[in-house]
Amino acid sequence: MNATTDRFPGELRDRRTARRISQLELAIRAGTTQRHVSYMERGRSHPGRAMVVRIAESLELSLRDRNKLLLAAGYAPAYAESRLDEPLLRPVRDALHSVLHGHMPYPAIVLRPYGEIVAANPALDVLTEGAAPHLLTPPVNMLRLMLHPEGMAARVRNLAQWGRHVTDNMRGHALRHPDPRLDAFIAELDGYLPAKPPPGADHLGFAVPLHLAAPEGELRLLTTLTSFATAVDVTLAELHLEAFLPADEATAEILRARAGTPRRRG
Repeated sequence: MNATTDRFPGELRDRRTARRISQLELAIRAGTTQRHVSYMERGRSHPGRAMVVRIAESLELSLRDRNKLLLAAGYAPAYAESRLDEPLLRPVRDALHSVLHGHMPYPAIVLRPYGEIVAANPALDVLTEGAAPHLLTPPVNMLRLMLHPEGMAARVRNLAQWGRHVTDNMRGHALRHPDPRLDAFIAELDGYLPAKPPPGADHLGFAVPLHLAAPEGELRLLTTLTSFATAVDVTLAELHLEAFLPADEATAEILRARAGTPRRRG
């Protein structure tokens, strides 16, 4: 094997063990045998391109990591990686801007991995107001902005609970998609947070509303995340839309008033 394909056994073994998947389980998922998986991890058998793709899918790798596994096996990447400003992706950009506009008067943002803001609607100002200038210098990192003491965190009334909810979700993603850079970023964000209090009588488990102070009163916000689940382009697959929704009518009324939107009837 050459120097490129010689990397494949270690890459496969590292990605499988990081996901706590046994050789037998991977073999069943990929439609092969445990012996074959063992041989591939020891470099005694070199898989064909189709097998590498099946293994990558079975490990639920991101499109970026699937390309890396193919390269490690000596094959060309299977998924393109376009720039977001390329003409090819104009229909996607237009669709995203339509979604952002349609979510008004509530905040919505499009993020790259690690929280970098790609686009946002004007209602984002309710989240960014009062933040230190260095946190608002492009490219803005929304995760750091939310949890940094000089950012949104200064106005979050339930920072210990809500902030840990954010980093716990990131930690879950890191378990599925191991990345030392993500681990370091999570550690940075954890360092901004106070100790997590024990669950109280009103503990909601995975659903932790954001309690955010605003000049008009306290806002209670829920978040939803949307991704391009069927994307075949690395850039699109790594984007996700984070939309904030009012958890009560008082919050909805404040956000409508800020945007100059008439109150809904009925």
